[in-house]
Amino acid sequence: MHRIAPALVAFATVLTAPAALLAQATAINPSSLPRIATIDPRFQGYNIEMVEITGGRFWAPYKQQGKPQTDDSSRLSVPAGMDPSLYRYRQPIDLYNAKLRKLASALGPAYVRVSGTWANSTYFHDAATPAPEKPPTGFGSILTRKQWKGVLDFTKSVDGSLVTSFAVSQGVRDTNGVWTPTEAKKLLDFTRASGGNIAAAEMFNEPTFASIGGVPKGYDAQSYGRDYKAFHAYISRAAPRMTILGPGSVGELGFSATPPIGLTLLKTTDMLDAAGIEGLSAFSYHFYGGVSQRCQRPGQRSKDTVDTALTDDWLSRTVRDEEFYARLRDQYLPGKPLWLTETGEAACGGDPWAATFIDTFRYLNQLGILARHNVQAVIHNTLAASDYALIDEDTLTPRPNYWAALLWRRFMGTTVLDATPTAEGSQAAPGVYLYAHCLRNPTRSPRNSGGVALLAINANRNASHNITLPQASERYTLSSDNLTSTQVALNGVTLALDPKGNLPTLTGTPTPAGDTTLAPATITFFTLEKANNPACRR
Repeated sequence: MHRIAPALVAFATVLTAPAALLAQATAINPSSLPRIATIDPRFQGYNIEMVEITGGRFWAPYKQQGKPQTDDSSRLSVPAGMDPSLYRYRQPIDLYNAKLRKLASALGPAYVRVSGTWANSTYFHDAATPAPEKPPTGFGSILTRKQWKGVLDFTKSVDGSLVTSFAVSQGVRDTNGVWTPTEAKKLLDFTRASGGNIAAAEMFNEPTFASIGGVPKGYDAQSYGRDYKAFHAYISRAAPRMTILGPGSVGELGFSATPPIGLTLLKTTDMLDAAGIEGLSAFSYHFYGGVSQRCQRPGQRSKDTVDTALTDDWLSRTVRDEEFYARLRDQYLPGKPLWLTETGEAACGGDPWAATFIDTFRYLNQLGILARHNVQAVIHNTLAASDYALIDEDTLTPRPNYWAALLWRRFMGTTVLDATPTAEGSQAAPGVYLYAHCLRNPTRSPRNSGGVALLAINANRNASHNITLPQASERYTLSSDNLTSTQVALNGVTLALDPKGNLPTLTGTPTPAGDTTLAPATITFFTLEKANNPACRR
């Protein structure tokens, strides 16, 4: 970590803010917070797009838009109906890179999802011979044995559990246009022969916008139902232990009135009515709060900007979709888990500020509130591609959301506690959000000491807020001199890797019992190892 004076001043402000700026203090007693949910140990996961594995054209970072391609990528497809200028060619990601593995390992255990729109039309070249120069008819890209073996090796090395989806494009269909397991069988057989395991899978990526993934023209809910029945019949024989997720819907609230680029929207209810629910182990969905600048319609300006990135409307938008899909889960799959298998700042690669500190408020608030709602997995898009990635793809430099993910992983355990100081909602005051879990990794106290981790988000740009804790704690405050900076400080010290690429020691500040001030636009984790909460003893 490297010191920067302005961030240190900001941290000092946390402790000394004038009383005139403070709202009424919120009292929290960690010892008596009740358990309200239990989440999967791999609750916080990340996505590596299939197009990253194969090489191909993915969302161009804003800094790359308009620059000429350095590779002849004319043979590489983009999703149907999309403007090719929105994309940039990428060589296949090096999943054996030691730095990337080290950063990903620090987030484990995690679900590692390899999927995305491109997976819907990917051909698996299951042979030792060189792959053909062009994909076979009916496919858009080629996945080699070596590349998939890299996925399996990476997942194992970073304490990951693999989640994926399968091809559904024209190349896997019989003469009647029905889905066949030709590609799924090759992928499952090779995975098993290589000592790997696919823990969970969706049939294919985002069927609500199926036309973007290479399905036959005129594909509708009845087509989906027919395909799912064929898929389930095969998986029940070939991989009976694999968790079948579905349907993986997206956009039925945010995009239903004006689907991006004029795509047809298939409704989840229609698809499940046609498919039935046999074999579904969990209800999965995707969520983006909006569409990034790349995919705005001509002449349309997004209402989601840096100016609105800390508003309650933006930060709570994830609740809208979660509640919508939870109701459908209760209708079709009562009692089954709910998984958010793809999410990020905004669809189409994220907005320019997705790589900056201001998006960390959305990232952590989403984790906090969905854990409260008993969502079992939240898989962020992506690990290291485009503007919404946790890690810069060119330099492998951790972005602010990576540091937030690391702190969450270190402190927030699987038992979720109710930190709500009021009867409803998680807000303590306008712009203040509080979440509590049993402490994941107590360090100095016995594991049965009932330790608690508290996450306090002050998204108010102008006002501080006091919280009162009856016990001493260790404090970890994230702040930045500029909300749209890619740098973030922990307790006033800039977070950075050392020259050898090692993670810094994350050191808390001892904080006595009593009032503690949350400065404007800061995020703080408190660890209370001796909270003695009965729900956290083990």
